Amino acid sequence: MLTIEERSDIIALIKQEVIPAIGCTEPVAVALAVAKAKEVLGAIPDKIEVLLSSNMLKNAMGVGIPGTGMVGLPIAIALGALIGKSEYGLEVLKDLTPEALEQGKKMIDDKVMTVYLKQGIAEKLYIEVQVKSGNDQVQVIISHDHTRFSHIEKNGEILLHLDDETDGSTLREKSVNLSFNKVCDFAIESPVEELRFILKSSVMNKAASKESMKGQYGHSVAQTVRNGSQQNVMGNTIFTRMLSVTAAACDARMAGAMFPVMSNSGSGNQGIAATLPVSVFAEETGKSEEELIHALALSHLMTIYIKQSLGRLSGLCGAIVAATGSACGITYLMGGTREQIAYSIKNMIGNITGMICDGAKPSCALKVSNGVSTATLSALMAMDNKVVTSIEGITDEDVDKTILNLTKIGSEGMNETDRMVLEIMTTKGE
Repeated sequence: MLTIEERSDIIALIKQEVIPAIGCTEPVAVALAVAKAKEVLGAIPDKIEVLLSSNMLKNAMGVGIPGTGMVGLPIAIALGALIGKSEYGLEVLKDLTPEALEQGKKMIDDKVMTVYLKQGIAEKLYIEVQVKSGNDQVQVIISHDHTRFSHIEKNGEILLHLDDETDGSTLREKSVNLSFNKVCDFAIESPVEELRFILKSSVMNKAASKESMKGQYGHSVAQTVRNGSQQNVMGNTIFTRMLSVTAAACDARMAGAMFPVMSNSGSGNQGIAATLPVSVFAEETGKSEEELIHALALSHLMTIYIKQSLGRLSGLCGAIVAATGSACGITYLMGGTREQIAYSIKNMIGNITGMICDGAKPSCALKVSNGVSTATLSALMAMDNKVVTSIEGITDEDVDKTILNLTKIGSEGMNETDRMVLEIMTTKGE
């Protein structure tokens, strides 16, 4: 049984990790760093240099920037310098205007900014921005977390410096030591009024999905599932509605739609995948608001728990991690026991471990759909007491060890895969 203090810490953790974001969090985080540098500089910079870790560069190359109709880092950097406000966090570009967009395009034409791969660093989430105006120059670094400023310097004077070893820990890393049982204790047994705030994730992400359905975004995965020429193949079922609603939000986000989604652990797609399959299943099966609240809390917190050991960015597709959270939430809504919730995790990890992250882009909606599909199957198997056993692959008898096996592969084992993916992405057409 959790103490009141432990529940309070976990609530604070969820509120820290489940937050609104407009656009893909990697280029938006770069825009955030540029916005902060501009503010410290006190002027629109006439030169901007950006150095990124390989994971940041990979995730920022091919994704739409909200409200611009453009793809990639240059316009995100330009708009961060022109209209970005660091106080907005991951909504840093929400003040975009048509005039600012035209100014941003001119900054790109004038070659104000350059982007490089930062060499010799182990940190996977790293953004270094150096800006100049006249004789003034500012350096800003974001590391470990999409909104964590770890170094700010102006004209050689250090205004902020956080040591990554001693000051790098956030509440997520330092104060709350999660486990499978602790996640279940909190999500299932806490008073519903303490958890009601989690409904905001469902409201916001369903609104994004609904708005997406009004247009054509990305690869329109949602429309293919819902209205495709071969609709008789998949039909109109609870399952296909879970797929289409979830894919729709991802379609729009990856294409650069100018409306927010509720993220999880620094990723909008993770927030979408942890929220919408659970919300749609609850709605379609007539579950109560109280049941939905517990299921969403379970899904979001399980995702946060897995990401604690996986890290913010890795070679492993984060949306699949969030779909594992969804599998837990769906199993709970099906009436599953704690043991069956554990089965759903093992079924997920025994199935789609190894799906690579090859950057944020419109086709992420396909991967999110894959996650929803596998989450549903995993939950159904769990309810039939069917589970991937400890003699198979990386699955362990202990569910926490199974999760650690997954995250070890993603955070350590796939480093060479990560390097190869970036090499392929940056040398295509040569």
